[in-house]
Amino acid sequence: MDGLPSAVLFACTMNAIRSPMAEGILKFLHGRHIYVDSVGVRGGEIEGFAIAVMDEIGIDLARHRHKTFGDLEDTSYDLIITLSPDAQHKAMELTRVMACEVEFWNTFDPSIVEGSREARLDAYRQVRDQLMERIKARFPLTAAAGV
Repeated sequence: MDGLPSAVLFACTMNAIRSPMAEGILKFLHGRHIYVDSVGVRGGEIEGFAIAVMDEIGIDLARHRHKTFGDLEDTSYDLIITLSPDAQHKAMELTRVMACEVEFWNTFDPSIVEGSREARLDAYRQVRDQLMERIKARFPLTAAAGV
């Protein structure tokens, strides 16, 4: 895909950690140039740790409302990026009847980490930072500027 897609959907299992983080990051970087949304296979409330670590980099997820694939009002996406095996399966089902690329970015689920608050926050930070790197590489800022 040359340049930037016009519409990107991030998908994970619950739309509570990984896909909202990815949505927030891409909106922060390219929100004027790309329509960005996120969904989960199942619904789940946004995780407090996800809100906290995104707030550290100036991205507000506090008002994020979870959605599932069934909640989508529009399916006109150029690209669906799935972040979990469950979401990959669901996206492949959905795209059988639509022209849309699907990329699988298998991303660790930080909610399975146990331990102290700081250890759990570190797991969420690692996922945030990995998503930031991957998104910056996939959607370079120079593409938005037409360079």
